[in-house]
Amino acid sequence: MTRTISALDLTADPVALTAAMVDVASVSGEERQLADLLEHALREQAPHLEVLRSGDAVLARTRLGRAHRVLLAGHIDTVPIADNVPSRRADGIVHGCGTSDMKSGDAVFAHLAATLPEPRHDVTFVFYDCEEIEAERNGLGRIEREHREWLDADLAILGEPTDGALEAGCQGTLRVELRTAGRRAHSARSWLGDNAIHRAGEILSRLASYEARDVDIDGCRYREGLQAVRISGGVAGNVVPDECIVTVNFRFAPDRSTEQAVQHVREVFDGIPLVVTDLSAGALPGLSAPAAAEFVEASGAVPRAKYGWTDVSRFAALGIPAVNYGPGDPNLAHTRDEHVAEDAITACTAVLRRYLGS
Repeated sequence: MTRTISALDLTADPVALTAAMVDVASVSGEERQLADLLEHALREQAPHLEVLRSGDAVLARTRLGRAHRVLLAGHIDTVPIADNVPSRRADGIVHGCGTSDMKSGDAVFAHLAATLPEPRHDVTFVFYDCEEIEAERNGLGRIEREHREWLDADLAILGEPTDGALEAGCQGTLRVELRTAGRRAHSARSWLGDNAIHRAGEILSRLASYEARDVDIDGCRYREGLQAVRISGGVAGNVVPDECIVTVNFRFAPDRSTEQAVQHVREVFDGIPLVVTDLSAGALPGLSAPAAAEFVEASGAVPRAKYGWTDVSRFAALGIPAVNYGPGDPNLAHTRDEHVAEDAITACTAVLRRYLGS
């Protein structure tokens, strides 16, 4: 059974708005219908906002001349649907694809866009596409290239699921491939070969003895991690392999630059050839910035480090302090049983209204 959504009521309870947004399927690359509905609703129900369409992203902002500007950003795409659309509400829970990651956060932001015509900070709202897939298609990248001034702010709040906690900054991530070489031989005459998989033991030994670093930044404790995430090698069941590849992922604290992270991993695996296959910078929490400190106080939450990478890194690269704050449970993101508590949506809305309210 499907539901046809012909319009979004942004002034409705954010819980109902969450369900309505879930009912508009928006798998990455297929966000147009939801973007159309959001654009129309913002133009019709929030005349106090300037609205811009960029591809399948929708942006809106106030121009009140306030001393500070806060940006609220949420991606409107989801992972592929797993028989969990349309939404379902029961026992104070909204079930459905994207409820946690992150249509509940989007609904909170869209509701505030329509119902806060005179906030005490100028506010920019960014509803963007293609966050769940390859980084080069991420709508924020396109917006930065084509409409850079729309991203200017004193603080960016991303509605990523944090279960109502305030998660500051994010870790950087680095993936490398480490290769060992050997010599092929028939396994019945193994002494004639050199087993590349056996040579990978040195890589695993260094990983096993690695001591992860902890670092405190703005009161947030970031713990680093260096882990083997994949091993590939072998030719056939009767062949001594001549190549083995170990893929290693380094999650590093945001006080390291990408260059420093790469250099650190090279030092750990000194003497072993490696190739960098993926690299993204972390984001410093920036909680000492006035707008960020004010939000910490308004939320009443004790900030904690974000374990994982999010688009806060894009804002940090622009010199904009950024935090993750949303009603969803991150452990439920992308699952078949994805859901969000109604009271979590209500609580998140109240915190942001108190922070932004006139």
